[in-house]
Formats: sequence, C-alpha cells, structure tokens
Amino acid sequence: MKDVFAKQKAFFLTDQTKAYDYRIEKLTQLYNLIVTYEDDIMRALKKDLNKSSFEAYTTEIGFSLHSIQKVKKSLKKWMKPKRVKTPFYQLNTSSFIYPEPKGTVLIIGPYNYPFQLIIEPLIGAIAAGNTAILKPSEFAKETEKVLLKLINDHFDEAYLKVFAGEKEVTSELLSLPFDHIFFTGSTKVGQIVYEAAAKHLTPVTLELGGKSPTIIDHTANLKVAARRIAFAKFTNAGQTCIAPDYIYAHQKIHDQFIKELNDVIIAFYQNYDEFGTIINERHFNRLLNLINKQKVTNNHRIDAEKLHISPTVLKDVSWDDPVMQEEIFGPILPVLSYDNEDQLIELLKTKEKPLALYLFSKRKDLYQKIWRKISFGGGAYNDALMHVSNPYLPFGGVGASGMGAYHGQYSFEVFSHMKGYIKRSTWLDLPITYPPYSKKKEALIRKLLK
Repeated sequence: MKDVFAKQKAFFLTDQTKAYDYRIEKLTQLYNLIVTYEDDIMRALKKDLNKSSFEAYTTEIGFSLHSIQKVKKSLKKWMKPKRVKTPFYQLNTSSFIYPEPKGTVLIIGPYNYPFQLIIEPLIGAIAAGNTAILKPSEFAKETEKVLLKLINDHFDEAYLKVFAGEKEVTSELLSLPFDHIFFTGSTKVGQIVYEAAAKHLTPVTLELGGKSPTIIDHTANLKVAARRIAFAKFTNAGQTCIAPDYIYAHQKIHDQFIKELNDVIIAFYQNYDEFGTIINERHFNRLLNLINKQKVTNNHRIDAEKLHISPTVLKDVSWDDPVMQEEIFGPILPVLSYDNEDQLIELLKTKEKPLALYLFSKRKDLYQKIWRKISFGGGAYNDALMHVSNPYLPFGGVGASGMGAYHGQYSFEVFSHMKGYIKRSTWLDLPITYPPYSKKKEALIRKLLK
C-alpha cells in the first residue's frame, strides 16, 4: 500500500492528471470498461444482494454511465478559472477562483450499492484531476472481485488502484496521509475514518445515514404516497441510506394508509425471488431482532437460508421499541401516528439530523414550515428517494448523517481545492496603503471601509 501510495504521489506531481484531455480520456476509458464488464457486474450484484437486472442497471450501472456522460459534457466549463467580483477599493485588480486537484485521494465504499458508490465518487476524483486508491466493501465479495479486474487490470496503479480485503486493509490505508478521504458507510465507522484523517489534517467527505422520517398528513394522495414510499423503502431490500426509515401518518389517515401500503406491497412484490437479500447473516439476525411480530400488519415472510426478509410493515410503534433505536437499513417499515404537526416538528428537531426527510401533503404551508424548521441532508415533497438521481442537486448529509456533498459538479468540487487569487496591474500604485501612516490616511481608510 505504501509503495502504491508513493507511486501515486509521484505521478500526480508530473501534472499529467491535470490536463483536460487526460481526464476526458480516463473518464471515457472508465465508461467503456463499465460497458464491457456489464454482465460481470450484473452477476456479481445478483450474487451479493440478489439484485434484479432492472434494479442493478438503474441504481448501479446505468446510474454510473449517465454520470460519466454528464460530467464529460461540463468538465471544460468547470475547469476554467472563474472570475468573481472585486471590492471597489482594490483598484486595477481582478479576482479569480481556480479549481485545482487535491492530489491522491482515498475512496471507501459500502456494501449496499457496492459498485455505484465506488464509481460515482471516482468519477468526481478523475474529473478533478486526482489519483485515487479505492477500497470496496469486503461484504460484497463478488462485486469486489469485478472492481479489482475492472480497475487493476486496465489502469496503471500509479493512477488508480483497488485494494481488497477486510477491515485491517482499511485501517492500514487510513494511516496514510491522503489529500482527501471520501467515505460512505455507517456513522460508527465514519467516526473512525474522521479520527484517522485528523492525524494528518486530511479533509473528508462522510456520506453516512440515520433515521430518515417520512410525514404523511391528512390531505395527501394516499395511493400515490403508498406507491412512492414502497418503491423508495423496499428497493435493494431497504438497504439504502436515504430510504424512509419510519413514517409518521396523521391519525385521520393512519389506518387507511397502512391498508394502501400493504395493497401496494402485494402488487409490487409477488415475485418474491426477485426481492433483494440481506447482505450477510449478521445483518439478517440484527433485522430479525427489530421485528415485533405482534405489531406486523401484513403477511411477511422470512427465509434464513436465502437471507430473505419480505417487506414488513409495523404499527402501534413507539420510540421505546428496538426498531426505533437505530437506523433500520432493511425492509422493515414502522408506521407511527400524530395529531399535532407542531408537536411532531418539535419532536423531530430533537433527533439526530437525518440524511433525508420526505413529506406527502397537499399543503404548501406545511411543506414550507417543515423545510424551514427541520435540518436534514436532502429530501422530497410528495416523493421519496428520487432526489438522489438529480445530478444538479448536491447529495450529502448534515451533522450525524455526514458532511460534504457530491454528484455532478459537486463531485468535481469536493475533490478540488478552490484556489482564490487576484491579478493587479502595476500602472497605478497609490501610496495610501503604504507607511508612513498619518491621521489623514487613516481618516480616508475609515471612510472607504465603512
């Protein structure tokens, strides 16, 4: 690892990665390799998480390909120095922001979207002109194997390199003085990454998670809400950091919404064999311990051999239940009720800031109130999950749900240092700012700087 790290540092200093043509070439190469390895990626995702071909393509492969194309179209514009305003008292001066690559970066990916959540930040790192070391999740072993082939067999290790292995490999990588660390995963591991980065004053992007709430008021279109929430929650068997973690339904429509949701689950997920699996036995058992069978509202199924848990809806849940004590990260959806929106808002303000929040309502005043009063990473009004697919929006958390944002131009910026500088002509050089100083000069400065 140290040898590869040293090679990447040395290669970065040659300035080759900074050239526009080089960045475009490598983005194109990455795009072509993803197309070439598409079948291998599909098979790996099927083995790791039982992802259907539709889900694997839309959330992992196609998502990454689309991202590369969008970045390539805009990269030249993003790379140009941007002229900004200059204060009137800086005579004959122009001011600029110049985006420069940070250097050698580390990208650590999770198991839930094991391909896309390595490739998407990598696209930003390449576009910004960096070299990169990648550490995929050891839990998604088949996808890890594909990433090893896709990257290590086709790129010089002085530019890009994948290291596979258990948590000891991650710990060893974190001991190196990277120029930026990009981590996606749990809050607990994010704290370890942050602590390790602090030893070298390495900047970090932490894409974490948390308990993302969904609020449904009595004016909502319940059929639409049920469809959109079910899709958002049960995609990838609920193993999505921005999936609705729990629902607060107004007491007037609480029972009706649960009925609509259970009807949607029957319609959507009759083909149980195509529903995602839980990544491993440890997480499967953790999820089972969160299910209070007395509170299950639908006909859910469990297959320990296949690590299958079907969509499971709970009611009569309180914050004392185990399912409300941690991020669920699985196909379990608790539904709570409320009758006073102001009390609900005050309650949610006391919780850790979530990665996402969703509201289903026809009331614009409620939407404005919630968006103004509750802090969260990102979200949607009358939708769920889909804000992540807009490359023009920043995607990231706040507080316990993370720091920093990426996607599209924000991916380019997170791996760039925005270097500010000025250009000043020499034909005019007023003596007012130079010693010796006088009361007259000071009086004039005081007027200018008010």
